Formats: sequence, C-alpha cells, structure tokens
Amino acid sequence: MAKTILITGATDGIGLQTAKTLAGRGHKILLHGRSKAKLEAAAAQIGRGCETYMADLGQMPQIEALAAEVLGKHDRLDAVINNAGVYKLPDPVTADGLDARFVVNTFAPYVLTNLLMPAIPKDGRIVNLSSAAQAPVDIAAMKGQHPIDDFPAYAQSKLALTIWSRVLARQLPEGPVVIAVNPGSLLASKMVKQGFGVAGNDLQIGADILSDLATAPEYANASGRYFDNDEGRFDDPHPAALDEGHSTEVMQAIVEMTDGLRAVS
Repeated sequence: MAKTILITGATDGIGLQTAKTLAGRGHKILLHGRSKAKLEAAAAQIGRGCETYMADLGQMPQIEALAAEVLGKHDRLDAVINNAGVYKLPDPVTADGLDARFVVNTFAPYVLTNLLMPAIPKDGRIVNLSSAAQAPVDIAAMKGQHPIDDFPAYAQSKLALTIWSRVLARQLPEGPVVIAVNPGSLLASKMVKQGFGVAGNDLQIGADILSDLATAPEYANASGRYFDNDEGRFDDPHPAALDEGHSTEVMQAIVEMTDGLRAVS
C-alpha cells in the first residue's frame, strides 16, 4: 500500500537518495529543502506525484510554517524521516545566538514532529537520523552560553536527538513507532565531503535502511530502539543516551529552548 512520507533535507545526499528509493517503491514523497531551485531539481528526478516544501530549519517561524503547510494538505502522514542536518558551517551561530547544529539537528525535528503529530497515525513511523558520532551534551553549549567546535557540536546534537527519540517512544506506547538510526558512517553526502574531505561510501547503503525503517513490517515493534547500520542491527547508542540523569537534563534543555524560541517567533 502506498504511503505518504515526509523527508526533511531531501534535495541532496541521503535524503534525496531515500526519496528516490521510496518513490520507486510506489510511495508519495513530500520533499523538504531550503532552496527552491534544489527542490525543483530533486522533484524532477523523482517524478510525478511528489510535493515540495521550502523552509529553513534554522528558523523557528519557518519550521512552524512548514508544519502548517503540510497539515493543510495532508491529514495523514505515514512516516516522517527527520534527515536534515548540518555539520560544518562558515558561521554556525544563528540569529538567536544559538549553535545551528543544535537548532537544525535537534530542536527542529523535535518541534516539527510534535507539530505534525496529529497527522501521524498510531501505525506510522518517525525515523530520526542520528550518527555514529555521539557525545555527552554540554547543556550550556546547547543553550548558546558558549561556543563549541564543529565536531563536538555535531556529535552532541546527534546524541540529543537519540535521547529525544527514546523519550518520545516511551511517551507513545501505542505508536507511532519512533526509531533513531545511524544510517552508515561516512556515506557520500555533501556533509561528509565538506566535513571530512573524503568521497564517502555508497549513499544507497543509508537510503535502503531509512526506507525500510520507515515502511517495512518487520520494524513495526521497534519503537524506542537505535539501529546502527554500521553493524547492520539494533544496538545500544552511546552510553550517555542510556543515562537517565543526563537524558533528563537534555530533555529539559530541549523543551526550555524550543519553548523560548517559539514564544518569540
């Protein structure tokens, strides 16, 4: 049965390859990106039936507008794949004084998914793009109280996303399914080329697991789990994601910061 699937950051890299894969399986794809030209190019590659949505996930008003636009057209989203992410940026500080890695990689999927929740059925899927790179979160850095280097910011933002995925799954015992996933290390995305200076591995490695986690029946009971595609199986995330005290601190910071950003947007 064809499903309706929103993929953020779907104009290149793993997001675009996943969109192509899922469209090839007969699903309706909602493409998100920041650039109109890139969205049009991606839609042309995917073909008839996909929809495009433009928003900068570093800006809270645009996240809210994206959710409203999607909900205005769809009362059911079978899956949301929170793929969009940033790593190395010329200026990583947002207009709100926050590190863009935390805003885009953690806060944006948290807010967007919660806004879209009325349209996600109990048998739906929420797939959050984590990473093999995970590190305990510096709460002060997450709150923008001091600067942080590229790799620590990225790794901490991905641990925070993994923590939220586990918490959300506990909050939704009847579904939808929530899964965090490392789609594979050093895949051939723009982020990997810019950040690590290597060509990277076949994007299809990541696209296949994302497509399966979003749709395949065998993952219908996997809510709250972390899939490590480097190992090809479910595994424990970084130990800090399993630390209840640290998880509580991180979630309190996510709620505090996103509530504050939305209040002034």
